[in-house]
Amino acid sequence: MKAVVALGANLENPREAVELAIALLREATDVKKVSSLYETKPVGGPEQDNYINAVCVIDSDLPALDLLALLNGIEKSMGRVRIEKWGPRIIDLDLIQYGNILSSSEELELPHSRAFERKFVLEPWYEIEPDAILLTHGAISQLLEELK
Repeated sequence: MKAVVALGANLENPREAVELAIALLREATDVKKVSSLYETKPVGGPEQDNYINAVCVIDSDLPALDLLALLNGIEKSMGRVRIEKWGPRIIDLDLIQYGNILSSSEELELPHSRAFERKFVLEPWYEIEPDAILLTHGAISQLLEELK
């Protein structure tokens, strides 16, 4: 099943962190497409350095919660520590969309609850899938236009 994964980092060497996370995703899943790396300003949280962001489209047969656990495992293996909401991080992997699954459980919200308003998700996703649709929100091309 097709999954959209957003990656971001802004501590230590964020470009290397995002590239390593993509390499780890390639080992664990079937990575179909990878966007360019984008430098973006942080949204919310404390004052912090800019982020490096990217989006991958992968194919996986894992149940949604298992795929989320895989993403969290990659974060943990890279040294991610969750201290402050929207705070700086060594790596962040978010499951944005997974097939046509809709979920609003405490463990997993699909599609990602804020993806529709995050240019750092929509722009790299648009680069690799310009006709993509974010479930419950519509065409990502239109969502990007609304953010401008």
